[in-house]
Amino acid sequence: MRKFNVTGLCVPSKHYMVDISQKLDRIIELIENGHYFTINRARQYGKTTTLSLLEKRLTCDYLCVNISFEDVSGEDFETSGAFCSMFLEKVSKACEFTTATKKYAREWLNEDISNIRSLSKHITKMCKDKKIVLLIDEADKSTHNRTLIHFLSMLRAKYLAAQDNKDYTFHSVILAGVVDIKNMKLKMINDGIYKPIETEDRIFNSPWNIAADFDVSMSFNPMEISSMLFEYEADHQTGMDIELMADEIYKYTSGYPFLVAWVCKCIEEKLSRNWTKKGIQEAVKIILQDENVLFDDMTKNLENNTDMYDFLYSMLIVGERKSFVTDNPVVKWSSMFGYIKRSEGISNGSGTGYAVISNKIFEMRMSYYFVSKDENASRMESALCQGSYHEIVKDGTFDMPLCLQKFADHYKEMFAELDEPFLERHGRLLFLSYLKPLVNGLGFYHIESQFTDLRRMDIVVDFGCEQFIIELKLWKGEVSKEKSYEQLSNYMETKNTDKGYLLTFDFRKEANKERKAEWVGFGDKMIFDVMV
Repeated sequence: MRKFNVTGLCVPSKHYMVDISQKLDRIIELIENGHYFTINRARQYGKTTTLSLLEKRLTCDYLCVNISFEDVSGEDFETSGAFCSMFLEKVSKACEFTTATKKYAREWLNEDISNIRSLSKHITKMCKDKKIVLLIDEADKSTHNRTLIHFLSMLRAKYLAAQDNKDYTFHSVILAGVVDIKNMKLKMINDGIYKPIETEDRIFNSPWNIAADFDVSMSFNPMEISSMLFEYEADHQTGMDIELMADEIYKYTSGYPFLVAWVCKCIEEKLSRNWTKKGIQEAVKIILQDENVLFDDMTKNLENNTDMYDFLYSMLIVGERKSFVTDNPVVKWSSMFGYIKRSEGISNGSGTGYAVISNKIFEMRMSYYFVSKDENASRMESALCQGSYHEIVKDGTFDMPLCLQKFADHYKEMFAELDEPFLERHGRLLFLSYLKPLVNGLGFYHIESQFTDLRRMDIVVDFGCEQFIIELKLWKGEVSKEKSYEQLSNYMETKNTDKGYLLTFDFRKEANKERKAEWVGFGDKMIFDVMV
């Protein structure tokens, strides 16, 4: 019986898989045109599975060699000879397991090849009169290495010569990895790892500037997610609403392949096949509390890259709008790791668009991380120990009006001494620090980052069977208060709810503040309005 898989290669006969045949068709078009290109996507984005499926589709028309640098060691890149030996052994082994290439396996091995130049001649010999497609997974495994740059430069030179009918080489080369190979040398130079030593070794001469643009979306859309659920439903007859489930899974994952499979796996194995909206929420809750390589990498990258930390924090928590300009290294790397994407439907007037967090699960996990780093979080948790939790959470229900009133009380008591600039930038983090331990276990919250700006932040809290819509706002006068009601009311309409909550931060001097906590009618909606 097939399963949902979140580890390693997905195999159609063993695992439930999304139908990506249309994506493969577009990739094969690039191969048929003899293009060299890179598939640069974040970790666990289905790159390895895509290469495997490509190999199976290509074997009728091409000799396909699918290798990986996943298990290579630093020693394999120390010298040209070591690299050549490793590369040829991998190619030979890959050929052994494919019928079309099996007879060429031994021919690839050659002990006399000890440098990149002799490897180039050997590739010429092996590719003459053959259409060979080379697939290299984890091609960025050793991007801080001069030998790899020389190898890619050799392939580049051979490609250009073959275009002029002056050499034989691979028909097409596909490199898959996280790091953009085209900018590898420049990054190494900027990091002080690579120093040009030859006259022709110019700084901006990329070893892979021949690569064609790869604009095939690797994310799954709701229709593609449905294709996997149809296969599952045919086996299990759960009675699920496939279209509804696909849309709901997409809502939380934005089609990130690993997250899509993870949600399905949780429902199948941990939630008794509860294929409902509630079941998906429970799966998301499990995922947010779990540990895995994807989240470990996120934490590591944020800890090790201060610029990325500040960039994502200012987007998600402070509400600063950031243009999606990939010339900006922080934007490029945040996008490359899969943390941000270009916004849809929101223009910044320059044509570049704004950056938003890639999916709701990343939004939640990242905001939880930022909250956990907040030095004031322990003060909020201490306040909860004084009895707030058991007042707010009773019998599996959540008293949101009381939660907001309690926060206002603790805020006034504990943070009145903090200066205005700090509160302007970090005040909303204080509320998230207060909210997180209250909803943990029975629910979760997420920030609607696409609608976040310096003056407002929309938060959705799912707790049990209830959903709460909260808008956090900076006080800018009574005119802006009416606009806040209108904005919140419109957002409530999209969520099909008639109750909402408005928490306004007022940083004026104490004498000028109007503190209140009351229900306000606005059209056909009711809004609980709290000012702190």
